Amino acid sequence: MYQHIMVPLDGSELAECVLSHVEMIAKSCQVPRITLIRVATPLKLYSGFDYGGLEVAMAAEVMQRIEDDNVKTAEEYLQKQVQRLETKGIIAQAEVVFGDIADSLINFAEKNRVDLIIIATHGRSGIKRWVLGSIADRILRTSKIPILMVQPQDSGATA
Repeated sequence: MYQHIMVPLDGSELAECVLSHVEMIAKSCQVPRITLIRVATPLKLYSGFDYGGLEVAMAAEVMQRIEDDNVKTAEEYLQKQVQRLETKGIIAQAEVVFGDIADSLINFAEKNRVDLIIIATHGRSGIKRWVLGSIADRILRTSKIPILMVQPQDSGATA
């Protein structure tokens, strides 16, 4: 039934609650392709801002190093999660993309023929969701791909 499942992870234990669901679905549906994905977001350089005596060009260079480190950290994290699934007999691949989180996930899913997205919802509601936003909610409202949203059992969803 499913040929390619995408699993967005943000590095939190909360997001990892989906992995047991991924495991079950992958085994029972014999899914041949699982992609664990994390988005590294670009830093913004603001003109007119005091970068502690750094010139804008130097600040941009420092920011590039930080972004590169973020990508490396994301890759290392995802490889650990891939290994975690492999110990349970699930073959998965890791993918780090760069950009806006929700847009990057939706674009990846569409370009790579993902037919199911399994994502954790952090359980925010009311004002917290409005102020902090919700990646899972944006994906749900924008993507044409079926989505399984998993709310952690101890997420404590409150307004």
